[in-house]
Amino acid sequence: MGSVHAYETAAGKRFEVRYRKPDHSAGRKRGLKTKRDAVEFLASVVVSKAKGEFVDATAARAKVGTLGAEWLAHQSHLKPSSLRPVEIAWRLHVEPVWGKRAVGSIRHSEVQAWVTDLTARKGATTVLRAYGVLAALLDVAVKDRRVPANAARGVNLPRKTGKARVYLSHDQVQLLADSAKGNSTLVLFLAYTGLRWGEATGLRVRSLDALRRRVNVSENAVSVGGKIIVGTPKSHTARSVPFPAFLSEPLAKLCEGKARDALLFGNGTDHVRLPDSRRGWFVAAVARAQAADPTFERVTIHDLRHSAASLSISAGANVKAVQRMLGHASAAMTLDTYADLFEDDLDAVATALDQARTNASVSKVWPKADSGK
Repeated sequence: MGSVHAYETAAGKRFEVRYRKPDHSAGRKRGLKTKRDAVEFLASVVVSKAKGEFVDATAARAKVGTLGAEWLAHQSHLKPSSLRPVEIAWRLHVEPVWGKRAVGSIRHSEVQAWVTDLTARKGATTVLRAYGVLAALLDVAVKDRRVPANAARGVNLPRKTGKARVYLSHDQVQLLADSAKGNSTLVLFLAYTGLRWGEATGLRVRSLDALRRRVNVSENAVSVGGKIIVGTPKSHTARSVPFPAFLSEPLAKLCEGKARDALLFGNGTDHVRLPDSRRGWFVAAVARAQAADPTFERVTIHDLRHSAASLSISAGANVKAVQRMLGHASAAMTLDTYADLFEDDLDAVATALDQARTNASVSKVWPKADSGK
């Protein structure tokens, strides 16, 4: 189980506790001033081993920098586009502050002070991502019995404020498409299918089912560090998305002269890259649309996806259909994301309830005639 031994030092008698760790290696604790302290420490070791809560003081001295590098190496399940922001958060915000610290030395108050300071200088998204990296690797330290608890959990975090969405009408979508000139078909396609940029630019000629007016989404092309990485869609699940009949002809023109494996948009070989957010063709198209219509709001390419959801719901599509079109994990996610598009439905519910009550009251005042008379 363990033993207590006394030894002499320049400051007087001290006690040492010797014990076996759960892996049967030898452990010891020196410098205890009284035998009672030593006995109590040994008892705590025995109890923690019995409960499976033993924390090795030696393991707690491992540096965050070492554990963080190991943790990042095990994040291969993340898509490259998701892994890159995590790596950046580690490199810029976590490792410089915590890298040389022993994992067992980190205190809750220190993490809170770090989050507070970072919040004063950076946006909520950056802070939450950096905090998430530190908290995640400390979770692993807890599971590895390096520390008894995660010092990062329970701190006060900043709240993300959602950007107001812009929903384009049919006329506004057409105006924007006309303003996009050579990219008009791409704009219309994004606004009427709801595909993400990478999903649309990753489509190939063989992805197009002209007879059923469907596109089969099975690839996602995203730019990671300036390099296009082709993988599966965000949900990891392929899906079939319908497109309206008026897009049949322009899409057919895009297929002309291309092999089945050629990319649908662009030259067929190189993936169309996301335009520059300050000087790209999309920004120029928005500027031309605003010049033609002063009420036209500033929009991003992702707003075309939101517009697709809005136009579909306005056309009478049910939530399940919109979920499948957008590639959301569940209908609940679609409802949570676009709850503001269902405001009119609440009015319809109230109207229907009022009508039902009126009908019930009328039936009491005017009972049905006796069919036997």
